[in-house]
Amino acid sequence: MARHCEVCGKSATMGNRVTTRGKAKYLGGVGTKVTGIARRKFKPNLQRLRVTVGKTNTSMLVCTQCIRGGAITKLVRRAPFKLTMAGGKGAKVAAAT
Repeated sequence: MARHCEVCGKSATMGNRVTTRGKAKYLGGVGTKVTGIARRKFKPNLQRLRVTVGKTNTSMLVCTQCIRGGAITKLVRRAPFKLTMAGGKGAKVAAAT
């Protein structure tokens, strides 16, 4: 199958490339004219990501709208940094307040 988003199914769509010439009327010209129309493909912005699905991590082809919209959970490579209050420089400051 062609390249498509594995979450929402977005794939390439067909459209037109419109070529114009001339100066726009609001700029003082006689108007723009269409000199050519050619078919083209609008391709989705697909990224290959490591995604957590259930308990397993897999590589998926996902569009950027799904990534930004939170439709997937990215793979956590390392646990986030945690500040410990038991020892170190922060212990004296925490005890004083």
